[in-house]
Amino acid sequence: MAYQILVVDDEKLIVKGIKFSLEQDGMEVTAAYDGEEALQNIKEKNFDLVVLDVMLPKMDGLEVCQQTREFSQVPIIMVTAKGEDMDKIMGLEYGADDYITKPFNILELKARIKAILRRSVKKAPTETQEKKVLKARDLELSFDSRRVFISGKEVNLTAKEFDLLELLVTNPNKVYSRESLLEYVWGNKAMVSGDVRTVDVHVRRLREKIEPSPSDPKYVHTKWGVGYFFRA
Repeated sequence: MAYQILVVDDEKLIVKGIKFSLEQDGMEVTAAYDGEEALQNIKEKNFDLVVLDVMLPKMDGLEVCQQTREFSQVPIIMVTAKGEDMDKIMGLEYGADDYITKPFNILELKARIKAILRRSVKKAPTETQEKKVLKARDLELSFDSRRVFISGKEVNLTAKEFDLLELLVTNPNKVYSRESLLEYVWGNKAMVSGDVRTVDVHVRRLREKIEPSPSDPKYVHTKWGVGYFFRA
């Protein structure tokens, strides 16, 4: 089945260009031109990914993202016309998985979309398929279904939060710098100023979801001046 993508932007020419390019790759694209229309589409349809502009009429993209996270973990790429780091970070604070700044190269956007789709696709389990599950104290990570449980209770993570946790869990006690995490999890080999804060935001949000006491973590630890690691 073709991937279902929602593209949200009030500039119809931009939507048309993205739609045409993604359809060339066999994806099915739905367009929305304001925040309310976007949120309604997300509630009614099962999308594989949403490309969401920040500046929208009726309801801005950050609010759409925040409300979406109340009922769905669909991967979201935020699009901003501004270059300030805070706009990017705010998009991630509201639950986005990635961001791209206008003007952008359509090939870069497509590369980001495909990278997220590869990571977030869920394999249907079969009777003969062995589940790959890793347990560490109260934490249980299922790689096939991309689900996380704490003391038997499921925790909803975004695609990027899961990718980050998966990398750290499968390499216990190995310290990763923020730059390394950007490259491994986000695929950003060429960092721009401020991007490393994206990692800090995701680690903080991940801790808030999996740690009994985020300020005194027992799973994801900080090696001051170096980076982050998962304590086995």
